[in-house]
Amino acid sequence: MKKTFPINDPKNTPARVIEAIKSELRKYVKRERKKKLPEGVDFWDFDCKVGETEAEALPLHVAEINEAIDHALAEGWQAVHFEIFAKPGIRTHKAKESTSDL
Repeated sequence: MKKTFPINDPKNTPARVIEAIKSELRKYVKRERKKKLPEGVDFWDFDCKVGETEAEALPLHVAEINEAIDHALAEGWQAVHFEIFAKPGIRTHKAKESTSDL
């Protein structure tokens, strides 16, 4: 998904527009996570970018989407650009620390 959302809408308040943007992005992520996983893949991971324009978009984690939208509203951006692409993810196990202090 690659889309630019205008924040200033003459028909709605910016707060209402922000809630609609958050809702659309949550629906997209939920829909992508429901897709069947390829063999050998543990989960769907996401590559995300956000910025005022496509050229200014910076990478962020999918869990930081709502914070980025709130930041856009606080900074007074005219629009917010999102790029969210699903990719296969494989879990890595953390090494256990030895606790042999006895």
